[in-house]
Amino acid sequence: QVQLVESGGGLVQAGGSLRLSCAASGSGFRIHTMSWYRRPPGKQRELVGHITSGGGTNYGDSVKGRFTISRDNAKNTVSLQMNSLKPEDTAVYYCYVAGDWGIGIVYDYWGQGTQVTVSS
Repeated sequence: QVQLVESGGGLVQAGGSLRLSCAASGSGFRIHTMSWYRRPPGKQRELVGHITSGGGTNYGDSVKGRFTISRDNAKNTVSLQMNSLKPEDTAVYYCYVAGDWGIGIVYDYWGQGTQVTVSS
């Protein structure tokens, strides 16, 4: 089992910045992709962005140019730097990882979520 512990959420004014972090624990689990999703109030969950083990990134259109994902493979952590925040960025943010236990089957895990609220 892999546990994901998120931190860094909170309340910020529009135009401000926040940094989310997620630490994955699970001896023997090889992480492939690390991602951030979010669920805005009353809406469906959406992809914020993801980063591969090689460092390749992809972002949702609404956050491109404002958010940056990074990871530390040695520490099994992923971070989300959020700049120029807007009220519409208000959501619960979830960390997500996909990987394998060395037997060729991909497993995925979700964090518990952290609230980000952007005031206007």
